[in-house]
Amino acid sequence: MDSSIAPAWQDPARYWPRLTEATAHLTAPVAVIDREALRYNAMDLLVRSGGLPIRVASKSVRVRAVLDAVLKLPGFRGILAFTLAEALWLAETHDDIVLGYPTADRAGIARLLDSETAARRITLMIDDVSQLDLVDSVAAAHRRHEVRVAIDVDASWRSAALGHVGVRRSALYSAGEVAGFAREIVRRPGFRLVGLQLYEAQLAGQPDDAGRDAALIRLVQSRSRNELRERRAAIAAALTDITPLEFLNGGGTGSLEFTGSDESLTEATAGSGLLGGHLFDGYRSFQPAPASAFAFDVVRRPARDIVTVLGGGWIASGPAAASRQPLPVWPQGLGTLPREAAGEVQTPLRGRAAEHLAVGDRVWFRHAKSGEPAERIDAYHLVSGGDVVDELPTYRGEGKAFL
Repeated sequence: MDSSIAPAWQDPARYWPRLTEATAHLTAPVAVIDREALRYNAMDLLVRSGGLPIRVASKSVRVRAVLDAVLKLPGFRGILAFTLAEALWLAETHDDIVLGYPTADRAGIARLLDSETAARRITLMIDDVSQLDLVDSVAAAHRRHEVRVAIDVDASWRSAALGHVGVRRSALYSAGEVAGFAREIVRRPGFRLVGLQLYEAQLAGQPDDAGRDAALIRLVQSRSRNELRERRAAIAAALTDITPLEFLNGGGTGSLEFTGSDESLTEATAGSGLLGGHLFDGYRSFQPAPASAFAFDVVRRPARDIVTVLGGGWIASGPAAASRQPLPVWPQGLGTLPREAAGEVQTPLRGRAAEHLAVGDRVWFRHAKSGEPAERIDAYHLVSGGDVVDELPTYRGEGKAFL
């Protein structure tokens, strides 16, 4: 493609200096969202889902302006929230919110049960009878609004050779287990079963084209996909015989092609792919644009080939590994020190590029996933072309800290 018409982010020597110039008047740390890159990522997610509606995972965004803008696009529908307090807040302006995780927030549950609007707009996620008991302990069924619930099902792969492959979420796994739990919900006064969630983390959150284990990962993922497709179909069929459901949810940024091809599902979920964290650079099927990034100032030079920036330790969730650290991307050729990594207050960086950096110069980083920077900053600066065109408050900037 002609470099003059190619997206700016495909040319690092053009993209990153442009962001430096656009934000030179701002005090570090400075975080940006590139509007054109965000639009590209949103459209790419829709193409990859193959027409299956996408529910936006708010955990991976944490900026209401971005959530609102994306949800105006045809093909995006509803929010997957991460705490009940967040869901109640978002329900003031949004009417389709699924809580992605179970909750034990008694105060939040009391607010939900007392509000007809919130009870109609929010769906709780459950996988155990004790979670129903907790709701009833806050307010009995005859004294509250009906509670919408969805069942969370373990979508991991149970391999005879490798054991449990995936994350540890629900204890529900087989169609029989899910159907048995669904019958308990349907019989229980005060609850309405409306949905199902099966999040395949071993597919959506595991790069398949990076590192020496890539071939093994692809083999494991292939077998996991085959097993999950059959099991999801069996679960969907079993629940259809018990009660009509509004949604059957699956997927994540890294597995949208598979999710979109699964006829058992009515929607997918994605969030991190909007802002394009570097964790998703290692996939064969897609390449997100680095729509979000942040920069820190160089504050000292401990050695000829080392500079230190103030800040840096904005770590993503998951195992304490390099893949969860922010990645220095500009100037090119810088890396963290193995014995220090990215620090909360300072981050030493080594590389030939350090020889040409002075105190006050800026280093750009990409986050690993997407939600973690928003817990450290009050706002993203929205950049279009070479200019800052808006300031987008994060949850933190709006005075909210949900987890």
